[in-house]
Amino acid sequence: MPLITVGIPVYNAMPYLQESMESILAQTCGDFDIIAIDDGSTDAGLEYLCSLRDPRLRVMKQSNQGITATLNRILAAANTPWLARHDADDVAYPHRIARALKYIKAFPNAGMFYSLAEYYPKGSVGQFRTTRGTPGEIRNLVLSGRVPAICHPSVTLNVKTVVRLGGYRFNLHVEDIDLWWRMALQKDIRLIPEVTLGFRQNLQSVSSANLEKQILNTLYVQYLLLSDLWKRTPLPYEQVLPNLKLLLNPKRLNFKSHIRAFNVALGQSKRGAALYELGAACLASPVDFMRRVSDEWVEKRSISLGEPPELFARLEKLLWPERPAEPESKALSERGQTARVGLWLN
Repeated sequence: MPLITVGIPVYNAMPYLQESMESILAQTCGDFDIIAIDDGSTDAGLEYLCSLRDPRLRVMKQSNQGITATLNRILAAANTPWLARHDADDVAYPHRIARALKYIKAFPNAGMFYSLAEYYPKGSVGQFRTTRGTPGEIRNLVLSGRVPAICHPSVTLNVKTVVRLGGYRFNLHVEDIDLWWRMALQKDIRLIPEVTLGFRQNLQSVSSANLEKQILNTLYVQYLLLSDLWKRTPLPYEQVLPNLKLLLNPKRLNFKSHIRAFNVALGQSKRGAALYELGAACLASPVDFMRRVSDEWVEKRSISLGEPPELFARLEKLLWPERPAEPESKALSERGQTARVGLWLN
C-alpha cells in the first residue's frame, strides 16, 4: 500500500488546474494515491478531473463547504498514513513526492514535513518566506509566542497526528498556520531544505483579495497560541476582532499589498506595472522594503508570522478581560498543569 495520498481541494481552479494536476501525475515516484475534492465549483474543473484516467485518482464532489471542511474530508478519506497537501493552482516539481518519501523513511516519528517553495510562474522573484530551523528551533519559536511561516501546499502530514490534534479548524483562511503551532508543541516539524513547489500568486486568490482580513486572522491565530501559552481564556473571533485591529500596522499592510502586486505583475511579464508596484512598496514602508531585500538576497532571518508578543501583552485587559483566578483556584490550576506536563514528559 502506498505511504502517501496527495490531497487536492478544488474550487474554481481553472485555467490553472490542468497544469497543477499534470505536475502531480508526472512525479518521478509514482507510488501514491490522489484525492481531489471539488468543493461546488462553477467552472469546468469537475468535468476536467472526471476526464482523467489514472487508477491512483479518486474524484469526489460536494456542495460548497469551504476549505476547512474540504481538507478535513480529505483527511478522513485518506487510506495512507501520510497526506501531501497540494493546491489546485500550484505546480509540484518532479521530485516532490520522492523527497517526502525519503524524509518519511528517515524520520518516521515526525508529525509533518515541509519544503521551500518559489513563486510561480517563472519570472516572479524570490521564494515563499519560510521559517527555517531544526524541529527544536521551530518548537522554541512557537513557545516564544510566534507562529512559523510554512507554505501549506509544500507540507506532508501524518494523518493520525493531525486528526488527534483536532484537524483543521474554522474557515478564516488561516487554517494552516493554526495547525502549525499545535503540531509544533506535540511533534517534530522537519524542513526539507530544497524547493519542491511552484507557489502561484494571483490577485484573484483569497489571500490577495482579502489581505487585511488575512493579516487580522493571522493575529487571531497568534492570539490563540498566546492564550494557550499564558493560560488565558481566549475570546471568540468576532468579539476580539476590534481589539486585534489595534495591532495592525497600516504601513506594513500597504507594503505587503504592493509587493504582492509587484510579484504578480512580474509573473505576467508586465514590467511597467511591476516597476510601479515596486516603487510604491518602497514608499509605503522603506523599513519593510529593506528587510525584504535583506531576506531575499543578503541574509536569512528567523522568519515568523504575527507581531511581537509584548504588543499583545500591552493590550492584555482588552484581549483577555476575564477576572483573574482566585489564589486557591490558581494554585490548583498550577498543580494540574504540572501534572499534565509530567504526563507529557513520561
